[in-house]
Amino acid sequence: MHVDQILTANKRAVDNYVFKALPPKHRTREINLLYGMLRDYPSRPSKGLRSSLCILTCQALGGSLQQVLPTAGALELFHNWILIHDDIEDASEMRRGKPVLHMKYNVPLAINTGDALHGRTWGVLLENEEILGSERTLRLAKEFLKMTNETTEGQHIELSWINQNRWDIKEQDYYLLCEKKTSWYTCIIPCRMGAIVADADEKTIEALVPFGLNLGIAFQITDDLLNLTADEKKYGKEGAGDISEGKRTLMLIKLLNSCTAEEKRRLLEILGKPREDKTSKDIQTVLNMMKKYAALDYAKKKASEFASKARKQYYSIFRKAPNKEAASKLSHLISFMIDRDW
Repeated sequence: MHVDQILTANKRAVDNYVFKALPPKHRTREINLLYGMLRDYPSRPSKGLRSSLCILTCQALGGSLQQVLPTAGALELFHNWILIHDDIEDASEMRRGKPVLHMKYNVPLAINTGDALHGRTWGVLLENEEILGSERTLRLAKEFLKMTNETTEGQHIELSWINQNRWDIKEQDYYLLCEKKTSWYTCIIPCRMGAIVADADEKTIEALVPFGLNLGIAFQITDDLLNLTADEKKYGKEGAGDISEGKRTLMLIKLLNSCTAEEKRRLLEILGKPREDKTSKDIQTVLNMMKKYAALDYAKKKASEFASKARKQYYSIFRKAPNKEAASKLSHLISFMIDRDW
């Protein structure tokens, strides 16, 4: 089965579950608007990578789709409420091919919608109690809390760099950001939660941490590259938006460490501008200098190194998986995450 078919099938199952958990309508007009906003981001086309990682890990280790649906659904809702807040914090303009929620409505309403989705997320997660019992449900809640803490710490690091206009960022600083902001939320916890639902052994559950760490870093570097190189219609966000937002990426770190003093002065002048003051010429200047110093090629090489580590760890963990078909699908999904073009 092609990876698109795998993602589509899992996303359909998760969406069916999630939309039953989200209230459809309310007779009070204002609350009815909130209910519509709750469904906005979840209704937009998306890949559902995190929920699929959770599902396939669970199935590969002997669990079932019905067992893992509440957990996968909670992960999907978590992803959406985080995106609503992230779009506000980054002053983003597009999300999944459409205007971001705070531009479609306004910032206060969007923040409140994110808060409301956050609450609904915990409600869906706690539905595990009827399926898995109290002990595993509590363990899943602790994993969820770990993911929330790691993600918000990572976001704080990035926002602090932007707020302080810091560009003296080292490569290891960037990898820590990827670990905090991406690896735990996108890879480690979805896989661990799937394994917990499947009642996997502790050795397997712990091995998913270094695996997810490397996969997450490879995924984030790839995502940063796609922001600069992908077809905007397929990618679903504005092209080169990371430069406009002032995001510290591996390509920029490599560039700032490679260029001349005069070029660095010019770069920092551009990068230090507020988003609304950066021109298309400014963006192109940064892109041209990245190409001049092979910063994109360097980032691709590093992504490949982390991906290679993740693939070896995958094989070690899943080579004796009870469900070979699900393990094969998981392997295809991992390859897609680090080789994708959207």
